[in-house]
Amino acid sequence: MSLQLADVLKKLLHQRKIDTLKSGWSSMPEWVFIKDNGNPYHESYSRRIFYEAIEEAGLRKIRIHDLRHTYATLRITKGDNVADVSKQLGHHSVKFTMDIYYHWIPGGNKNEVDGLDDVDRDATIRNLSATK
Repeated sequence: MSLQLADVLKKLLHQRKIDTLKSGWSSMPEWVFIKDNGNPYHESYSRRIFYEAIEEAGLRKIRIHDLRHTYATLRITKGDNVADVSKQLGHHSVKFTMDIYYHWIPGGNKNEVDGLDDVDRDATIRNLSATK
C-alpha cells in the first residue's frame, strides 16, 4: 500500500469512528464504501457505480478485475521487485506471476547481454578480428 493511500485510509478510519458515534451504529463499518446507514453497498451496485465513473471520465469500459492487471503491469514496468508484486497479488508462486507478466519487464535481459561487452566490469573481451 502506498503512503498516500495509507494516509487517506487513516483519515477515513478517524472520520468513520466519529460517524459511528454520531449515528449510533452498533459497530463501526468494516467497508470503505458504505451507505448512509453504515451498511456496505451490494456488489452489483458497486460495479454499476464503477462503470458510471469510467464512462463519465471518458475512459474505455474495463472490468474491475482489469485494475489488478494494471496495478501489476505498472509496478513491473517501473522495475519493482516481481516477488513483491507476486505476493501482493496473492499468487501462489513468483513463477506464476512471471508467466503472466514477463513481457512487461523493461529491457528483458538486454542489460545482462550488453554487460558482456563491458570491459570495465571484467567481462569477457570479444575478439573483434574473429568476426567480420
